[in-house]
Amino acid sequence: MDWPLVLALGLVVLAGGVVQSTIGFGMAVVAAPFVVLLAPELMPAALLVPAMALPVLQLSHGTRDIAWRPLGWALGARAVFTPLGVAVVAAFSPRAIAALVGVLILVTVALSVRTIELRPTPVNAAVAGAVSGVSGTAAAIGGPFLALVLQHERPERVRSTLAVFFLAGSALGIGGLALGGQLTGEQVVGGLAWVPFVLLGYATAAPLRARVDADRFRLAVLAFCVVASVVVIARAVLG
Repeated sequence: MDWPLVLALGLVVLAGGVVQSTIGFGMAVVAAPFVVLLAPELMPAALLVPAMALPVLQLSHGTRDIAWRPLGWALGARAVFTPLGVAVVAAFSPRAIAALVGVLILVTVALSVRTIELRPTPVNAAVAGAVSGVSGTAAAIGGPFLALVLQHERPERVRSTLAVFFLAGSALGIGGLALGGQLTGEQVVGGLAWVPFVLLGYATAAPLRARVDADRFRLAVLAFCVVASVVVIARAVLG
């Protein structure tokens, strides 16, 4: 394992931890483009490991205001569709998955900028969970879709609900990859090495949540994600 590279990538995981701790999701959206470009062999499992650690910290320290009904529908659908995500990992090359990551990020940004009137109905939550079952397992990006469904809820409720969704969904993803023979020891070790970085991101975000204008910060994150996704897609197409 290239430890200098793994530790360097820990910095983008840290940045992703700041983003997710502030707006409720975004750790993988920020970090995945760099991981698929520089260490594709670590995708997606290495990002699923810190994706489990951050929600544990959020739920132990934050307000636990959880939208249980849409969460139940989303998790049920995610569990059903997780095997499809495992199949994507088995069937496609890291280059193809890199392109998938880039497209998913662009779609997420587009949906986030153009507000859609989605409500946390059972159908909407189940659809979000189904999409997350595939994208979260294949590319470690599963939160934005449920976040769109919950966009009209209170910020604390969104963060708490997404934290439970990430915790359970990441466990499903790792379990599915292990059963499908797509989980390597190198990915697990790399993911464990990133856990301190994502926890540091959570600690860093504490004062930011009170001081940074949420709308401007979110727009800056989205703009950064657009640039990152374009780079990933170009690299996948031209590389």
